[in-house]
Formats: sequence, structure tokens, C-alpha cells
Amino acid sequence: MADFDRAELDEMVRRWLQANHECEEAGDWRPLADYYTEDATYGWNYGPTQEFMAVGRDQIRDIAIGLEMDGLEGWTYPYQDWVIDDRSGNLIGLWKQVSDRTRPDGTHYSPEGIGGSWFRYGGDFRWSWQRDFFDFGNVSALFVEMITANALSEGMQQRIARTGSGPLPGWYRVGTAPVPLW
Repeated sequence: MADFDRAELDEMVRRWLQANHECEEAGDWRPLADYYTEDATYGWNYGPTQEFMAVGRDQIRDIAIGLEMDGLEGWTYPYQDWVIDDRSGNLIGLWKQVSDRTRPDGTHYSPEGIGGSWFRYGGDFRWSWQRDFFDFGNVSALFVEMITANALSEGMQQRIARTGSGPLPGWYRVGTAPVPLW
């Protein structure tokens, strides 16, 4: 017997994808915070020394899908596939990260590798947690390529400048976040 109704999980994915599409068009992902439980957590690894963690819906709205996504207007994150476990309520959505900026050959800037989000369903069409994973080396290489080609938007330039201005909210040394990443 399943612990979670498969039709409900499928509907959660449908709603999530629709909301993502609307947020991409608006260039603001903050409305996605409504899809998390009040006490949800959202984190990811930033390479060998840093990780990110937002605790609670407000931090998810203001920092994880607010401050961390500012400058990425025009980028899309098309989901390629989903893995859904209706026994545990775990879902994995595999996505790409695609810039609206293009190279001289017409291809969109997009990191190689696999990106994805591991979600835990919290009921009532909300996630109780989310953990993102992506190829940090390829993402870093892409941003270097874009900087070298002068292909960054003004928002991306501001985002990169912000990361060099000192400690940012939600960033922690690996293993010191208020909630374990894995």
C-alpha cells in the first residue's frame, strides 16, 4: 500500500511545472515559496567548501528563490524528467539551466552536466524540503565563459559582484548549516 496518493503527487508536479513556467516568464521565482510548507528547508552544495541552506518558507522566498535567483532573469530551467516514489513521498526532477543569452554560433549558454532537485512531499500540494544538485564545475566554467564573452546581463554582473562582497545569507561552510544538507 502506498503512503502517498500517486494522483496527488502527479498533480503536485503539474502545479509545480506550471508555477515554474509562470515565474520564468515573470523573471521572479518568489511566488514559488507558496509551494513549500511553513517549516520547509531548501539547500544545495556550492562546491568543496560551501553549501546553502534556507530554513522556513520566508527564507526560501527571500533568500533561496529571491536573492539567489536575482540576476537570473531570462534563464529557464526546463524539467527533463521526474522520478516519483509514492511510498516515501520523494520526487526527483531533472532539469537543465538555459540562459536567454546566445553564443556567436546561436546556441544558448547552458552548463553541461545534470541538474536536478530532490523534493520531499509535505502534503497539501507543498514540499517539506528540497535539495538541488548540479555540476558545480560545469556551472563555474559556463559563468567564466560568459564573463569572457561579455555575455552577462546587468543583473548577473550585480549577482557576481554581490558574491564577492562578504558572507551572504544562507551560505555556510560545508557541514555547518542549521539543517544537514543530506
